[in-house]
Amino acid sequence: MAELEVGQQCVVQHCRQLDFLPFVCDGCSGIYCLEHRSKDAHHCSGVCSRKPVKSEGTSSYKCTYKSCKTKELLPIICLHCEKNFCLGHRHQSDHNCEKQEVPKSRLVVPQQVVKETVAENAVPLKKGRKGARNSATAAKVALMKMKLHAVGDKTIPQVNNERVFFQVFLPKGNKEKSRSMFFCSKWSIGKMVDNAASLLNLRNDNNILASKKLRLCHSESGSALPMDQTLELWIANTDYPLINGGIIILEYLDNDCVKLESTNSYME
Repeated sequence: MAELEVGQQCVVQHCRQLDFLPFVCDGCSGIYCLEHRSKDAHHCSGVCSRKPVKSEGTSSYKCTYKSCKTKELLPIICLHCEKNFCLGHRHQSDHNCEKQEVPKSRLVVPQQVVKETVAENAVPLKKGRKGARNSATAAKVALMKMKLHAVGDKTIPQVNNERVFFQVFLPKGNKEKSRSMFFCSKWSIGKMVDNAASLLNLRNDNNILASKKLRLCHSESGSALPMDQTLELWIANTDYPLINGGIIILEYLDNDCVKLESTNSYME
């Protein structure tokens, strides 16, 4: 399947992140990622050229797609037809952009993959070269969604693919089933565990000898990943790679346990 050739880079010089659904500032007309979309974030010097619609004392921007009544606090302008839309209709295919040039045959598969991915959160890795290739494609689509609400250490550089995103399934019994997170590709698995436990307020007794250990497990094999190995090493693994935009599982295991009994129960 062909690579998805979509998105534009944030114009902030120290960022330059490729955003699949970029924002256009209504003041300076610059193109920005989610993190730099506000005027304060990119130190906007432009003059607002679009008048907000007043709604109950708050400035808002109404979606122009057919009968959609959704309003957003910030304008989201299509780079092609230059009309304002809500988050749900900002992509060309979502608002049937009148200036869309991509052939329909290229849109059918990506839209179907997006719907399946959102419904299932993510697609686990399958055996064989063909299965791995399909999972990688689905993970790329899931990655677009993850970047909008993932949590992580914001000091991790956004260049050179250092930020790696995962849908992290949390230990059984936790109120929350999963969270989208990002980690540094240079980190060890142990540091990833500590970082996730800190951000998600999970009990972490890994320094206590007799306690169950919080471990990071592979979503397909169920194997607990060695704490001293790096994320970068597992991304390059040819048999069971960790894919940017894929799934990983956090669970408490006994000291002598090196593998989950089943991974299917986490994704049901």
